[in-house]
Amino acid sequence: MQRKIRIYDASLRDGTQGEGVSFSESGRIRFAHLLDEFGIDFIEGGYPGSNPTDRNFFNEMKKSSLRNAQLVAFGMACRPGIEPDRDPALRALLEAETEWVTIYGKSHPSHVEKVLGLQWRDYFPLLAQTVRFLHREGRKVIFDAEHFFDGWRSAPEDVAQMLEQLFAESPEYLTLCDTNGGTLPGEIGSFTAAVAAMKSGVPLGIHTHNDCGLAVANTLAALENGAEMAQGCVNGFGERIGNADLTSIIPILELKCPQFTCIGPERLKMLSILSKTADELTNRRPDPCRPFVGSSAFSHKAGTHVNAVAKDPSSFEQIDPAAVGNERHVLVSELAGKTNILIKSRELGEPLDHLDKTGLEKILNEIKERESVGYSYESVDGSLKILLQKALHRYSPKFELDGFRVIVEKRGRDVPCISEATIKIKVGDKASLSAGEGGGPVDALNQALRTALRPFYPEIDQMSLSDYRVRILDPQQAAKATTRVVIESSDSKQQWSTIGVSENIVEASWQAMLESLEYFLNNR
Repeated sequence: MQRKIRIYDASLRDGTQGEGVSFSESGRIRFAHLLDEFGIDFIEGGYPGSNPTDRNFFNEMKKSSLRNAQLVAFGMACRPGIEPDRDPALRALLEAETEWVTIYGKSHPSHVEKVLGLQWRDYFPLLAQTVRFLHREGRKVIFDAEHFFDGWRSAPEDVAQMLEQLFAESPEYLTLCDTNGGTLPGEIGSFTAAVAAMKSGVPLGIHTHNDCGLAVANTLAALENGAEMAQGCVNGFGERIGNADLTSIIPILELKCPQFTCIGPERLKMLSILSKTADELTNRRPDPCRPFVGSSAFSHKAGTHVNAVAKDPSSFEQIDPAAVGNERHVLVSELAGKTNILIKSRELGEPLDHLDKTGLEKILNEIKERESVGYSYESVDGSLKILLQKALHRYSPKFELDGFRVIVEKRGRDVPCISEATIKIKVGDKASLSAGEGGGPVDALNQALRTALRPFYPEIDQMSLSDYRVRILDPQQAAKATTRVVIESSDSKQQWSTIGVSENIVEASWQAMLESLEYFLNNR
């Protein structure tokens, strides 16, 4: 019989403690509803006792309802010397009006004495008193035992005494926290088993941090030894290295552990969308190497691997990518074989199946020769498609360049540079001469080119350059180093990347920009 594992998402509170992680007010609400649709059991919305932003979030969430998840307000246990009903933090917790609340308290005697300045045996009765008060107020309580694993390792009998008092108050869950992220899976498993053996009847949760890169493994170790709730954050957001990554924990539970279930296989197909949306809402670049949901999770580069995957996907794929809403990517590079280019050409809508061995080898050799001087076609599908179209004689240039000039001028030490560009092109038998200004030479050239093309192709206003990346390929050459430029572009229907390589950064940028526009005009 499968054991149901409850999933507790802390992205909106613990996750935002991570460097560079921040949700807008509307983004927080959108993300909460997405988590609810995905099937998360508990959504930790924030710490209403600490800041107005979190209080506003709970007020806004009162205007809507969640179908699957329980919204949870987070706070700390009652402070010493204050009755619970007079504690401002606890009052703020109640004013959030959530049925479920999570409170935290230290479970390491040394931390209580050194950090809080309290005697251990005077402290943990406060924790039990807080749970009792919240129950009286009609709340369901999750208690997070902060630094539990460090405390149990240091003073197991003292910590066990604290747990006994908490268990007597029957919180709905007691979560064991590896707050420093320094505990190894063996200890996580044995310590969790020791608490489960106390037979309290209170379900256990697990909350781990990733400081040793073991947060997911530690979570699984706790679940295998009796824990029933897994806490974490989408994409591993969180303080320092981050919290346990739910985008790994959830598919492992659903696909790798037949003894467990959590959200179910149908909702699991939304996982990649959930991950990408979390990055979008926090303005972070998605990690391509993130397990299960990263763009590289099911990418294949070596020719022998691609050949095997074409015959039997399980030979180099642990699961079906569709199970987590992802997809297979075949990369074309200097390591590619004929199967790579055949599969990739079909994916790009430029199939090469009709070519004989000599024709395929000619295209592969061209790719390898270009990669030997700095090009890389692994993630620039726009440039690769143009290369294939040229090889198949399906490419039609939309304009010709007569020439361009770019000027960068600085008129004083503290005055910003001015960039101007002029360009002359031909479309058919008609010439166009235009100028442009920009924040830099590439921006100025882009503006001038668009101005020149607009009378002939007004649709170019539908596309935009969304990212511009520069990499120095041989830095030992200093100012003469080869530069690789990758430009990402998009319109309302698609996104594509193009590449340029040169010792001159403006020339490399021009190549990538030219192919971006040509891709749009040839493939819209």
